[in-house]
Amino acid sequence: MSPLIQGMLTILIGVGGCVGYFYASNLILDKVIFPTQAKNPGKNINRANMVRPWLFLFPALAALGLYLVYPVVGSFYRSLFNRSGDEFIGFGNYTTMFGDDGFQTALLNNFLWVLVVPASATFLGLLVAQLTDRLSWGNIAKSLIFMPMAISFVGASLIWKFVYANNPDIGLINAIRDVFGAAPLDPLQLPFWNNFFLMFILVWIQTGFAMVILSAALRGIPEETIEAAIIDGANPFQIFFKIKVPQIMGTIVVVWTTITILVLKVFDIVYTMTGGNFGTEILPSYMMAYMFRDDGRATAVAFVIMIIVLPVMIWNIRQARQEMK
Repeated sequence: MSPLIQGMLTILIGVGGCVGYFYASNLILDKVIFPTQAKNPGKNINRANMVRPWLFLFPALAALGLYLVYPVVGSFYRSLFNRSGDEFIGFGNYTTMFGDDGFQTALLNNFLWVLVVPASATFLGLLVAQLTDRLSWGNIAKSLIFMPMAISFVGASLIWKFVYANNPDIGLINAIRDVFGAAPLDPLQLPFWNNFFLMFILVWIQTGFAMVILSAALRGIPEETIEAAIIDGANPFQIFFKIKVPQIMGTIVVVWTTITILVLKVFDIVYTMTGGNFGTEILPSYMMAYMFRDDGRATAVAFVIMIIVLPVMIWNIRQARQEMK
């Protein structure tokens, strides 16, 4: 079947199914469950109106249950069994996992990523947003800084893999070292510091995102407050840190938490650059390493990642709701 015909059929069936569902469900609700021809039509109408919103929510709730709740519950249940799934071992996978040195390294590296990347990307994005608004060619600068957002994580990793190459003819770092007569080195094999070289790639990508959001927030600050601060004798630093930043603190927190959620799920950069070797293992790459040889532990790691991400997501949702008020 032609892809065009498949797409048209999908649209027709999807849209037609939704229209048919809502029409039939409302008809059954008004004619069968709470008929208006009954003795107390007013009471039935009120009851029907209480149920009606749930009819509209049911498809979305069913989809969430099928594609979100069921996989979460199923993953947790699966993590309580061995690899073959025929022996219940309780929290054995979790006990083995937390006692593994590789998991401890991955967990510590993940917390290091969470501390460094969101703070750096948000700070640089805020700084660039403030500085570019003062330049006549600021829009061009913003476009260049935002450009890495259009590159996939794998593509960005390959670009920086050339920058970090231990060959002075290719790698920028070793080319600079060669000018000063230093011996070539592989930055990705430096213990501990190689994590920061990987983090910089994500900071490079996410700075553009932070810049766009925070630039819009800065432009939304009332000019009256800034003019009043200038009249009172405030210098540019005081205006920025004591006037502008407090007024956009909610936006800063939303950007921070959004990048934090992304950091907790990042996998492509580490897998492309080092494969999790040389002490750069993080939880997603650790999970991937056990996916095809110890499925029970891999599922346990996935559930741990979800538990870590959940509080950040809840905080992000609350902050977004406060911004909308």
